[in-house]
Amino acid sequence: MRNIRSVTPLIDPFGRKVSYLRVSVTDRCDLRCVYCMAEDMTFLPKAQVLTLEELDRLCSAFVALGTRKLRLTGGEPLVRRNVMWLIERLSRHLDSGDLDELTLTTNATQLGRHAKDLVAAGVRRVNVSLDTLQPDKFTRITRWGDLRKVKAGLAAAQAAGLSIKINMVALRGVNDDEFDDMIAWCGDLGQNLTIIEVMPMGDIGGETRVDQYMPLSMVRAQIARHWELEDIDYSTGGPARYVRVRENGVRLGFITPMTHNFCESCNRVRLTCTGTLYMCLGQDDAADLRQALRTTESDEVLHDAIREAITRKPKGHDFVIDRRRQQPAVGRHMSVTGG
Repeated sequence: MRNIRSVTPLIDPFGRKVSYLRVSVTDRCDLRCVYCMAEDMTFLPKAQVLTLEELDRLCSAFVALGTRKLRLTGGEPLVRRNVMWLIERLSRHLDSGDLDELTLTTNATQLGRHAKDLVAAGVRRVNVSLDTLQPDKFTRITRWGDLRKVKAGLAAAQAAGLSIKINMVALRGVNDDEFDDMIAWCGDLGQNLTIIEVMPMGDIGGETRVDQYMPLSMVRAQIARHWELEDIDYSTGGPARYVRVRENGVRLGFITPMTHNFCESCNRVRLTCTGTLYMCLGQDDAADLRQALRTTESDEVLHDAIREAITRKPKGHDFVIDRRRQQPAVGRHMSVTGG
């Protein structure tokens, strides 16, 4: 395969090499998790959403500029029609050696249909969003989801050989009694677990982040009452800080956007399904790459637009839970941003 890499990598104003792109391939999802979406969401019109061919071209431009890791997200990426075409196209960068990893974050409802094809396309691991092991509670959190479908998808993924990490958002008064159960269950299945603080993004209807928010320092202290946690030197290039659960070997990560700003080593940017590039999850400054895509066939122009955007990558985010006004710190939903 032809090597497409450009000679000059993307370096932000603070000397950080930007080598990780998270791409929202759709804002749509087959669930409505209470911390992520409003129940009655208004989705983007089709004309604003990049075609799969445009997403391929844009992702490939990032690979040419030094991106080593691509993560496809949503919404739920596997509800995008013909998304496997995009994944199979992007896998050529794995074959050429230009890309180290192609992966995705999913709710697992569609893994039963796609797990084998994902492995065939070079995907080796997936992150699965799962916040409870209780069927009734799962339906309440997701507003209408069926836990049996998720577990069937997880079983299919394991059978296909995918490595799985569970992402669990800590929700006070909702799933804060399940951390021990989740650690034990992940240990039984040979899966790892990351616990995440809820982030103040988008209007979610009647729920408020003040009600949901639980600092992970409290979560870790609660877990440490029943499990022995040992610090380990491990990183995936993302924001999680890891420990190992000595009793069952689970690698347990903590992502703390609220209580610990992890921005000093940030190497990632996020692309929406409309071609908007957010240089920081917690800031509103963005670059419109769709115009460069649709007005010229020149990759040089597209590369210049990407490079210009990276010069505006901020040092860090400004997430805060506003207890007075109870408004999100950022107006867009996580499902739009490539979370």
